[in-house]
Amino acid sequence: MMSPADLQQYLHEHIPLSKAMSVKAVSVDLDTVMLSAPLQPNINHRETVFGGSASALAILAAWCLVHSKLTSEGIVSRLVIHENTMSYDKPITGEFTAVSRLQNQELWPKFKAMLHRKGKARISVAADLIFQGQVAGSFTGEFVALGGG
Repeated sequence: MMSPADLQQYLHEHIPLSKAMSVKAVSVDLDTVMLSAPLQPNINHRETVFGGSASALAILAAWCLVHSKLTSEGIVSRLVIHENTMSYDKPITGEFTAVSRLQNQELWPKFKAMLHRKGKARISVAADLIFQGQVAGSFTGEFVALGGG
C-alpha cells in the first residue's frame, strides 16, 4: 500500500490543485484514505471553506482510495471521475479532512474482473468531510478505470 508521504508527493506532482490547497495525506489503507487541508488557502468571502475546495478534497480522497488500491495490486489504469453528488451540511471554519471508503467493499473483485475483461470498469466511492469531529458534508461519486494506463 502506498504510504501517506508517497501519496501526498504524487498528488502534489500530478494534481497541482492539491498543492495549491495545501492538501496533506493523513492516512492510507486498503479501506480508507484520509486527506486534510487548512482553511487559509481554501477560504471564501465568509471566512469559511470555499465549497469548491470542500468538494475537491472529497473527490481527491475518493480518487486516491481507488488509485492506491489499484496501484497496490499492480493494476495499471487511468482513473477518472464520471459523476458525483456533494452535500454541504455545516460551515467549516478551520482545518478539515475528507475520509473516503468504497460504497460497497464486496464489489471490488467484480470491478477488477470487469477492468481486466473489458478494459473499463466503474466503482462508487463515498467520502465524509469532517470538521471538529463532526460530519460537515458528504460526497458520493462514481469513478471509471480505463485499462492500460
